[in-house]
Amino acid sequence: MLKWDVIFQYQEFKNNKKTKEVVREIPLDRLLIETDSPYMAPTPHRGKRNDPSLVQFVADTIAVEKGISYEKVCEATKENAKKFFGIK
Repeated sequence: MLKWDVIFQYQEFKNNKKTKEVVREIPLDRLLIETDSPYMAPTPHRGKRNDPSLVQFVADTIAVEKGISYEKVCEATKENAKKFFGIK
């Protein structure tokens, strides 16, 4: 059984320095991402209805904060989700 130590919601607000610090510290192999559909659309869609297709903007923001590629975030979080949900 996997042990997941941290669960938090990453709010992509311009002045949200603490959350950005936390996202830089969380190991990539412990990170899952999602959107808060239908609320709280990520930048650049703030103020519009959110949907799961916008998770790409969350992944991009995390990549920037961690200084790694978008593709690396996507691959890692896909594998993490498969492990977490027991998908082969």
